[in-house]
Amino acid sequence: MAVGGGTLVAVPERSKTRAGAPGRQPREKPRRVEEDAGDLWDERATPGTEVGRRGCCVTRRAHVLACLALAWAAWGCAGPLVSLYPPPPGEASVSVWVVRHTWHTGLVVRRADVAAGAWPARADFPGAAYLEVGWGDRDFYQAPEGTLWLALKAALWPTDSVLHVAAFAEPPERFFAGSEVVSVRLSARGFQRFAAFVADAHARDDRGRAIRLGPGKYGASRFYLGRERYLLTTCNVWTARALRAAGLPITPAWALTAGNVMFQVRRAAGVAAEGGRP
Repeated sequence: MAVGGGTLVAVPERSKTRAGAPGRQPREKPRRVEEDAGDLWDERATPGTEVGRRGCCVTRRAHVLACLALAWAAWGCAGPLVSLYPPPPGEASVSVWVVRHTWHTGLVVRRADVAAGAWPARADFPGAAYLEVGWGDRDFYQAPEGTLWLALKAALWPTDSVLHVAAFAEPPERFFAGSEVVSVRLSARGFQRFAAFVADAHARDDRGRAIRLGPGKYGASRFYLGRERYLLTTCNVWTARALRAAGLPITPAWALTAGNVMFQVRRAAGVAAEGGRP
C-alpha cells in the first residue's frame, strides 16, 4: 500500500514467545471430582494420585458400610437353629413361658425340668412348681421404685447385674393373670442349652456357689448376683439371648423392648406350628 510515495508492508504480529522456545500452555485447572459413585472411577482416579487416594478411600468406606448392612440384615432375619427348634415330631418337648411385665420380661419353667444343681433357685425353693427368672441392672431392679437417675445410670454406665427368681405353684397364666403370657415348646437339647445359659448368668464365689443378695420383689422370690455387667443393653435383650440359645428364630439386637420380645416369641411359636418354616 503506497503512502506518501513509500510502501507500507504489513508485518505479522510477533509471537510473544521466542523463536525456538517451547510455547507455554495455560495450566489446566483441576476438575473437581464429585463425591458420587460415577465420578470416583474417572480416568485420573488411579492409585498414587490425590484423586485416586480419595476415590479408593471413599469406595472402601462404601464397601464396609455395605457389608455391615448386609450382615445386619442377615442377623435380623435369624431363622431357627434347625438342630434345636422346633422339636422334631414325636420327640418329647419342654415348655417355657415368656411373661410381659409392662416394660420387663421374664421366663418361666417348671422347677422339675431344671436339673438338680443347675440353678441355685431350684434348691432354694423346694416346694415350688414353677420358677420365673429375669435379669437386669442391680440398683434399678432392687430399688423399691425405679427413678430416672437409676434408669440413666443403668443405660449409660457399666454396673452390676442381678437375676430375680420368683417361685410359685399355680400355672403361669393364672399366677400372672392380667399379664401377657406366651408359651413355646423347646426340644430337650434346646432346653438344656437354655438352662445352661441361665446357669452361666450367675456370678460365683471362690467355692463356685451362687451369690444370694436377698429377697425379691414379689411372692417367694430372691435376687442373685449376675456374672455379666449391665451396659448398653436391656433385660429384654437378655431374655431374647436365652431363647436364642434354645434355638428360637429370635434376634436379640431387636429385642430392646418387652413388646418386641413378645412379638418375636409369638412369631417363633408360629414357626413351630408351621414345621420350622420362617
